[in-house]
Amino acid sequence: MSSVQVFLQGALLGFSLILAIGAQNAFVLRQGLRGEHVLLVCAACAFSDALLIAAGVAGFGVLVGAAPWIEPLFRYGGALFLLAYALRAFHSAMTSGPGLQVDGGAETSWQRVLMICLAFTWLNPHVYLDTLILLGAASTAFGDERLVFGLGAVLASFVFFFSLGFGARLLQPVFARPNAWRWLDALIGLTMMIIALMLIAG
Repeated sequence: MSSVQVFLQGALLGFSLILAIGAQNAFVLRQGLRGEHVLLVCAACAFSDALLIAAGVAGFGVLVGAAPWIEPLFRYGGALFLLAYALRAFHSAMTSGPGLQVDGGAETSWQRVLMICLAFTWLNPHVYLDTLILLGAASTAFGDERLVFGLGAVLASFVFFFSLGFGARLLQPVFARPNAWRWLDALIGLTMMIIALMLIAG
């Protein structure tokens, strides 16, 4: 198998693992619609994925398997965070005023946005399953070409997050209507709550 084929397999598997709508993706979408710190959010998500994929390809999944206490720590911690943010999203859905105003309104500080973004990324147990374990395990099938496989998966993350964040701007006219914005907040809250309950249930 050529390096190009290995690279494409890594990219395809990477895309398949991050396409599902989750808490992190919903947050990126929301920031993209607001036009608020989009570059920072996309970069934080993509570089975090790159670090985790690199660790998985390097064999960090073996360490995770040897320390079973890591899994419940991230599972319950992530569930609590998601539940708290779900309640915030529901509150926003019920109390939001006019539709999305990109050029006006109080802007959240980049520090706060970054912290929330990193929490969605690093407190999500699924990201460790996808990157450290699944991608890490898949990479072993390519022997010396594992790095090429990992680079394909990293590229998929960068393309996905930057497309989601900056592509969301195309939907801004739709979300200028208050009801659309409220429905998005409600959908984000419901998504986060479902994921949190699934994490708690194991």
